[in-house]
Amino acid sequence: MQLSLALATHNEEANIEACITSCKGLVDEVIVVDGSSTDKTAELAHKLGARVLITSNPSMFHINKQKAIDAATGEWILQLDADERVSPELAEEIKKVIKMSEGELEAYEKNLPEKELFERHENIVISSQNGGLSHHLPCQGSYNAFFIPRLNFFLGKYLRYGGVYPDGVIRLFKKGKAHLPCKDVHEIMEVEGRVGWLQNPLRHIDSPTFKRYLERNSRYITLMAEELRNCHPDRSGGISNIRLFFDYMFLKPFSWFFMTTFRHKGILDGWQGVVFSFFSALRFPRAYWRSTRRS
Repeated sequence: MQLSLALATHNEEANIEACITSCKGLVDEVIVVDGSSTDKTAELAHKLGARVLITSNPSMFHINKQKAIDAATGEWILQLDADERVSPELAEEIKKVIKMSEGELEAYEKNLPEKELFERHENIVISSQNGGLSHHLPCQGSYNAFFIPRLNFFLGKYLRYGGVYPDGVIRLFKKGKAHLPCKDVHEIMEVEGRVGWLQNPLRHIDSPTFKRYLERNSRYITLMAEELRNCHPDRSGGISNIRLFFDYMFLKPFSWFFMTTFRHKGILDGWQGVVFSFFSALRFPRAYWRSTRRS
């Protein structure tokens, strides 16, 4: 078996069919780890031929993603979210890439049309994962995993500016060569071996409605708040806590909004780009405020 599709779901009946159907003819098996959905997610996935495993729904959703990865039996694994779609162009690229020799992959990676953009994005992502430190993924050995660029759909439009694109995610990898540490909501895959890029984007139906956006954003904010509580458990006062307050309530949101709206040209995405930048910036004060509340 060459390629498995691995999905972790919870109440995704509106998305699961389109996601699995977009991979028809590409994957040899579909594994769905469902976090005890109360809708028809599991039933619909089963009807489409998926092997469905029912489990709990932990707040760290990477846990169920890793369970799906572990259950997959293909030589290669394509790990998706239910609101992502594989275009025909991306499907053809995946088919070709997983059959290439190392020499062919080396040439393919050197000639990617958007190579410089992808490399800049990769460095930013990895730096943010390591507290601003420069750190690179392995550049030696075999190509065992690939970043896939994503086009994010927000209120009727795919966003291309504001730092949103290419939004690279490691989603295609060899079995046993990549895993999720399950420690951080923003973490990337840990990979044994070399990581390349695919050219064709994954279509991410992230926020077709504002309600959907707020629901997803609230989950991220809750996880951010938990991380803040763990890293800064003492809020009794002092200079460090005053700095933390101003950082999350003023510095981070204002700098984020102006950086994404103007420096990264989010305004070129129209009103959707401005709204996305504004509410994305608000996650910092909202996370700080939520971190101060005890359940």
